[in-house]
Amino acid sequence: MNSPNPIPVYTRLILRMPCLGPRLIARTFSLAILFVLTLDGFAADWSQPEQQLARKIAAVTGPGAAAFDLRNQSTLTKKDVDEITHGLRAQLEANGLRFAAPEQAAAAVTITLSENLQDYVWVAEIHQGTNEPVIAMVNIPRSDLARTLHEPSPLVIRKTPLWAQDERILDIAVFEEMTGMSHLAVLSTEQVTLYRFQDGRWQLDQAMPIAHPRPWPRDLRGRLILRADHLFDAYLPGVFCQSSKAGPLSLTCHGSDDPWPLGGEPNISVFFAPNRNFFTGVLAPGIGKQTSTAKFYSAAPIPRANYTLWIFVATDGSQHMLDGVTDQTAHLNWGSDLAGISTSCGAGWQVLTTARGEAPTDTIRAYEFPDRDPVLVSAAIDFPGIITALWPEAKGKSAIAVVHNTETGSYEAFRITVSCAG
Repeated sequence: MNSPNPIPVYTRLILRMPCLGPRLIARTFSLAILFVLTLDGFAADWSQPEQQLARKIAAVTGPGAAAFDLRNQSTLTKKDVDEITHGLRAQLEANGLRFAAPEQAAAAVTITLSENLQDYVWVAEIHQGTNEPVIAMVNIPRSDLARTLHEPSPLVIRKTPLWAQDERILDIAVFEEMTGMSHLAVLSTEQVTLYRFQDGRWQLDQAMPIAHPRPWPRDLRGRLILRADHLFDAYLPGVFCQSSKAGPLSLTCHGSDDPWPLGGEPNISVFFAPNRNFFTGVLAPGIGKQTSTAKFYSAAPIPRANYTLWIFVATDGSQHMLDGVTDQTAHLNWGSDLAGISTSCGAGWQVLTTARGEAPTDTIRAYEFPDRDPVLVSAAIDFPGIITALWPEAKGKSAIAVVHNTETGSYEAFRITVSCAG
C-alpha cells in the first residue's frame, strides 16, 4: 500500500486559488494538508495484519527463541517494508518469541510480503526441527488511492517495416553496427536466410536449410536467439539449430527437447510441446520457489526492485502472474502474444499485448504495472492482418511482430518500439 504523492493534490489547489478569498485559500490549504496527512496515516497503518500474523506464528511455535527473516516481493515502498518489519518483530515479541541466530533458535520464521490483484498477501513459513514446514498467511485489501491518483504518461507505439515474403516468417533477428542495421536473419519454416543491408536495400547473403526428422506441427512456431560466441541459435518444435562461428555460415540442426530461453533475471527457460503450439508450463530453473505454471503461449517479465514479476498468457486465455511465491490468475481482454520491453518512457518498462481489432486485423497496445493491475499507457496501433508472433529483441528495448497480411497473403515483419509522447 504505497503512500500517495501529495504534490499533484497541492498543485491542483494552487492553480485554482486566484479565484478564492484569503480566508477560503487558507481554509482550503489546511484541508488539503489534512487530507494528505490522512492518506499517509492510512497507508502506514499495518498494525492489524501485523497482530494477526504474529498470533498465527506464535500459535505454531509457542514462546521461545526463533530466527526471523523478512523478504519483500511486493510493490510496497522501503518505508512501508521497514515499518512492517519493525511492527511484526514487536508483535512477535509480545507473543513470547525472542529473536536469535539460526543456530541458536528452536524455530525459523521466514515472512514473504507478496500481493495479488486484490490483496497484499503476507506468508510466513515456519520451520521447527525436522518437522514439515507450517504456513501461516494473512490477506490485506489493497488501497485504490494510489491507483486513483496515478496518471500514466501517454506513450506512442511505432512500427517499422523490416521484411516481407510469401513464406511464413517465424522470427527475425536484426544485427546492428555503429551505423545501424547491417544484417537480417529470417527464420522461416524450412530455412534461415541471411540478408546484408547494402546500397539502401536488403540483399541475399546466404540461405541455410533446417534439417528436421519429423513433419512440423500445423501451427509452427520458432525463435531466433543472438549469441556472443556464434551468430545465433534457432529453436523450433523438437529441433535445435546452431550457426557456425565464422563465415561462410553453416547451420547444424538436431532433434532436441531442450527448453527455449525466455530471458529475464534470472534467465528463465521453458519447454515447448513439440507437437503443439504452446509451452508446457514447466520452468527451468524456476521463478523463486515456483517451477511450473499453466500451459501458455507467451510470457513477459516485469523487473521490480526486489524481484521479477512474470506474466504468462495461458492457453485458456487467462493470464497468470508469478512472483516466486504466488500464482495469481487474471482474465484480461488480451490476445495470446505479449512481450516486455525496456524504454526511457513512463515507468521504464512496458508490456506489449495483442488484441483483435477491426476484423480481420490485430492491434498492439502498451501497458504498465504500477502494482498488479495493468494500466493502459498507449493507444492501439493497427496492423494489416493477424499477428502470428511477437518476440522481444535481444537488447530488450524493442520487439519483433510478424503479421499475416489478410489482403496479400504475405508475411510481414515489423520492429515495434515505444516512444514518449509530446
